[in-house]
Amino acid sequence: MRASIGIIGGSGFYDPALLTDSQEINKHTPYGETSDSIYIGKLGGKQVAFLPRHGRGHTIPPHKINSRANLWALKELGVERIFAPSAVGSLREDLPPGTVVFPDQFIDMTKNRCYTYYDGPKVAHFSAADPFCPELLIQLGRAAEEVGINYRVGGTYLCIEGPRFSTRAESELWRQFRAHVVGMTLVPEIVLARELSLCYCTLALVTDFDVWASSPVSAKEVVETQRKNVESAREILYKAVAASVEPRKCNCSRAGENAFVN
Repeated sequence: MRASIGIIGGSGFYDPALLTDSQEINKHTPYGETSDSIYIGKLGGKQVAFLPRHGRGHTIPPHKINSRANLWALKELGVERIFAPSAVGSLREDLPPGTVVFPDQFIDMTKNRCYTYYDGPKVAHFSAADPFCPELLIQLGRAAEEVGINYRVGGTYLCIEGPRFSTRAESELWRQFRAHVVGMTLVPEIVLARELSLCYCTLALVTDFDVWASSPVSAKEVVETQRKNVESAREILYKAVAASVEPRKCNCSRAGENAFVN
């Protein structure tokens, strides 16, 4: 079983029933176990591999996700493009809960994660100037327009360590950085995807205004809003996956051409 498109499901996206005619695969990697089994089935007429980032019961906190194993396993199954839904908080008044943001930049404020496959003796420095796949951004924007949801193409995702939410002072600082949304799972996932020459885009599903707004964020609030977001995100994924064509025309597949020191 192989698939050229992968979906890494974030908060609210645990159920492999997103796919039809799916089969469960347990893939072992040099980096340990993946977050859960990988399911390969059909979505939008395409063969798709689905992996729940936090496990099916949301048992893995963001700072404990084995992203190296997850990305490696998907690559081994033939995946070239990854769509990655995730829950985020809004840092902008014009991005209310229920909005879907397709970022084109990120700021990394994480502290204690495994960020690379190249720990030595082979050394590599990959460019992250334009980290998100431009082809996937176009596909997602068109799909969101068809679905009729409030969305934004472009913007900055600020990734924090978690699992706690930001302090008020931190949230105000993120706004000074001109970030649009804040979340806990983008990094190192997107960095590892680049090292594997994969196309990658996230569907950042806004569940709340971050704590810079009037009231503190609660996990209950996030979950309730996310449930409402999931159906629209499913429709966007279906349309975006269906629009994927071969071969890739972006530069993502050539990410490693000038990255290696030795």
